[in-house]
Amino acid sequence: MSELRVASRYAKSLLDLAEERGELEVVKQDMDLFSKTLNENRELRLLLRNPIVKHDKKLAILQAVFGGKVSALTEKFFSIVTQHNRESALEFIGSEFLTQYNLLRGMQAAEVTTATPLTAELREHLRQVVRQQSGLADVTLTEKVDASLIGGFVLRIGDRLIDDSVSYRLRKLRNEFSKNPYQPQL
Repeated sequence: MSELRVASRYAKSLLDLAEERGELEVVKQDMDLFSKTLNENRELRLLLRNPIVKHDKKLAILQAVFGGKVSALTEKFFSIVTQHNRESALEFIGSEFLTQYNLLRGMQAAEVTTATPLTAELREHLRQVVRQQSGLADVTLTEKVDASLIGGFVLRIGDRLIDDSVSYRLRKLRNEFSKNPYQPQL
């Protein structure tokens, strides 16, 4: 079974259990911390994927890093995941939990990359586009600036990508010109 499917199932289980126990916000903060730590620490990600390191060692490391910083429910969750030999899915479980949490709360996270900083009017227009695409009213927009786009924007909504940048259009045009239909064939 793919790691993403495993991560989705474990994240859903953790989300349901936390909601049932009334600890959803605490577990969400734990998973924010966990995801942030994994994103900033490549060695920890590699350790969790490493098949040579024994499962009890991985659990001990997770407890040393997150012990006292996360709730008892999250610590028990780490223990269950390591008992089932699914540590390699942990890096995906954090982000999948946050995605499912946002869907449960009716929130859609989107990322927009532009060549220049957004104006308030354009920001609201992009939020409206995200609302139409996702069907969710609450939108969190993360903004990035990348001058190499030349102009336009790249909008990522979940696993969908809308690329309306000048650099993309130039690449597309270059590919069209490389297919010269007027060149005589020998």
